Amino acid sequence: MNSFSKLGFVLAALGSSIGLGHIWRFPYMAGTSGGGGFVILFLILSLTIGLTMLIAEMVIGQSTQKDVAAAFAELDPHPERKTWRYAGLMLFTGPIILTFYGIVLGWVFYYLAVVSFNLPTDIKASEQILTDLLGNSIGTQVAGLAVTLLLSAWVVSRGVKDGIEKLNFILMPLLFIIFIGLLIYASTQVSFKKALDFMFGIRLAEFNQKVFVSALGQVFFALSLGIGINIAYASSTHRRQDLLKSAVWIVLPGIAISLMAGLMIFTFVFEYGANPSQGAGLIFVSLPVVFSKMGVMGSVVSVLFLCALAFAGITSTIALLEPPVQYLVDKNYPRFKATWGLTGVVFVIGVLLIFSLDAKYGTHLGFFGKNLFDLTDFFSTSILMPFWGLVSVLFVGWVVSRTKLYAVSLHFLNKWMFSVWVFLLKFIAPIVILVIWAVKILQG
Repeated sequence: MNSFSKLGFVLAALGSSIGLGHIWRFPYMAGTSGGGGFVILFLILSLTIGLTMLIAEMVIGQSTQKDVAAAFAELDPHPERKTWRYAGLMLFTGPIILTFYGIVLGWVFYYLAVVSFNLPTDIKASEQILTDLLGNSIGTQVAGLAVTLLLSAWVVSRGVKDGIEKLNFILMPLLFIIFIGLLIYASTQVSFKKALDFMFGIRLAEFNQKVFVSALGQVFFALSLGIGINIAYASSTHRRQDLLKSAVWIVLPGIAISLMAGLMIFTFVFEYGANPSQGAGLIFVSLPVVFSKMGVMGSVVSVLFLCALAFAGITSTIALLEPPVQYLVDKNYPRFKATWGLTGVVFVIGVLLIFSLDAKYGTHLGFFGKNLFDLTDFFSTSILMPFWGLVSVLFVGWVVSRTKLYAVSLHFLNKWMFSVWVFLLKFIAPIVILVIWAVKILQG
């Protein structure tokens, strides 16, 4: 069987979760949410609700050793009703996300290859670079998307062992080495203490409803919940793999990368007087200006940081592609054809989304006041991910029999831990997901 080794599974699942969520999204979410309160809530929720849902998804895959759709069908206690086979539709969420995620990663490649060596010296110039890229550079964005998808498809087409596992064995250690080096450099700056206080200072006024929901949303996004990735990867690991230990080794390093990214970025932001609450543009607008103020060292730091971001992004794009490819392979399609055929569809849709960002064509490619890029982002991350996450939690917590669930988790959970896990799964996690879902839809 083409399956992961124990360490390979952890590194692959870690690679899928780190992505842009931990390095791009976490710092700007922390910045716009005031810092300390958001970070502390994120830590608590990751180690409770996040861990609970992650294990639930992995149990579905490991206990069946099948693709996402077939896994739900096999665990369904009433297969004749065929009710839960439709839960397998979650595997199409990944390619939908990939249509715009691949574009954002293409921006990272552009900044790495071009902007790092000609850094803007003020915010206005930096904003203009991003505006020109999004609104007037269709060819550049299409090239970036193509590079992203070609790399991703090449790895996935090689299979679980020779493709995905080998790539993560190389990129995950490199990612941590680069980030540790950048963090050490940041710790020598005067503003490092200010960044520490911003990230970990307890300010009671920050613990409000908005920050709580933002932290919950970040946990969901960061752990790749509701996409089928964790189910697909767990189906390619050994039946006796300790899922609790694996989940902890996925959550903790993910948290570590988030904290390192936040500390490093906010140190540089405070050191050079930029705005920590810049939002989604923190990476693409504020940081290039900050790097330019470092002189020659700025280009070096920019290249290293963007390399790390690119590594994290690629490990996530291959994870988004694997579940539907695995499904097609189980339906007797050759992996090569399944991978490249699906990638071709993603590329065509991605090009359409790029045109929707363009100043000339964007007005004709949108609905409800949003362009297709923003609509796809909203639909996949605010509707599909929470919905399928809820489906997984309800399925494992309420549909799979308690006896069956205990039997498949016996090798990694004792009786007390099992009871706590099931309680969180049945009563707490669904409420958490429904809250995130409702708020995201209302805010959308």
